[in-house]
Amino acid sequence: MKSIFDQTTRDELIARINSLNENSKPAWGKMSVYQMLKHCTLWEEMLLGKRQYRQSFLGRLFGKMALKDMLKDEPMKPNLPTVPSFKISGDGDVSTAKAEWVALIKEHASKESAGFVHPFFGKLTADQAGCMAYKHIDHHLRQFNS
Repeated sequence: MKSIFDQTTRDELIARINSLNENSKPAWGKMSVYQMLKHCTLWEEMLLGKRQYRQSFLGRLFGKMALKDMLKDEPMKPNLPTVPSFKISGDGDVSTAKAEWVALIKEHASKESAGFVHPFFGKLTADQAGCMAYKHIDHHLRQFNS
């Protein structure tokens, strides 16, 4: 499975991010392109250890079971629920939001995320985190046909 920790994969994702613009429309969901970019920026900050979140009660009950399904080598399904901490409202500058997200993705070249805690799935290994990061980014880029 692809991982954010692979340089070629990061380059492919960055090219897809850079193809987004203010006129990009979602194939599903309620987020605008700006909201998606900021949502993904928060996710990258979590993965890089710049933000910490506690695992939710439901995550403690079902997270490990759901993680097995999430780590299958297939795309995430459309319209999955968003963790409340990652919901974004309002709009802003798409170019700036893209640049912020790309800069965070580039940080993965020198930093692996060992043992970070996802708010639903709980503590992940570096391999799990790398795969989850790729799947999350791919999911949202597919959402905006990129």
